[in-house]
Amino acid sequence: MKKLSILPQLAVTAALVFAGSVAQADEVKGNAAAGNGKVWLCIGCHSIPDYRADYPLVYKVPMIGGQNAAYIASALAAYKKGERKHPTMRSIAASLSDQDMADIGEYYAAQTASSPNNPLK
Repeated sequence: MKKLSILPQLAVTAALVFAGSVAQADEVKGNAAAGNGKVWLCIGCHSIPDYRADYPLVYKVPMIGGQNAAYIASALAAYKKGERKHPTMRSIAASLSDQDMADIGEYYAAQTASSPNNPLK
């Protein structure tokens, strides 16, 4: 009978380990230096002042340098899930991992008008 009393304890332990891994997955920390190598697709549109993309509709493309990192990562995740509808952004976001999105967010959050590595970002 003692062996049967161990099963509930093992189930609770397994549940706690699983919950911890899920919580850890939600806490992806971005790295601006790593993001520097991941923004090459972004700069083609987001580094041009007053740029408008015209496929399939005309979209005003925002300058995102200095934007909140969590907002950028959240927006990219929304494009990836299809919650935001721009087709080009959805395609780009689909290729990104959660870590990529966090890194890109941190990179853009660190950009200012005086940033030496392309102040238009």
